[in-house]
Amino acid sequence: MSKTAVLGTIALIGLSPLTMASDLDKGKQVFSQDAQPSCAICHTLADAGSAGAVGPDLDELKPTREQVVNAVTSGVGIMPAFNESLSEEQIQAVAHYVATVTGGNK
Repeated sequence: MSKTAVLGTIALIGLSPLTMASDLDKGKQVFSQDAQPSCAICHTLADAGSAGAVGPDLDELKPTREQVVNAVTSGVGIMPAFNESLSEEQIQAVAHYVATVTGGNK
């Protein structure tokens, strides 16, 4: 899909490229700072500059948005659930961020 087509699709759904960038920034902040413990401690994610080795390498896993929402909300294995410490908006933001930067949303 061409860049023009992508921007046209974004306009149709009511999001500007600036809004999308802002959403990615929010998600990156949740990943790197807001979640406690920070996602970056356990997960490798190149875009966030993290090299955690406890959880899966997200660049390799390429999780979908839905997979990230489920994992962050309910926890997986030794990963704790964040449904009580992060808002729904923060969970959606980090899921969008991880799925987008890893290519999991394709």
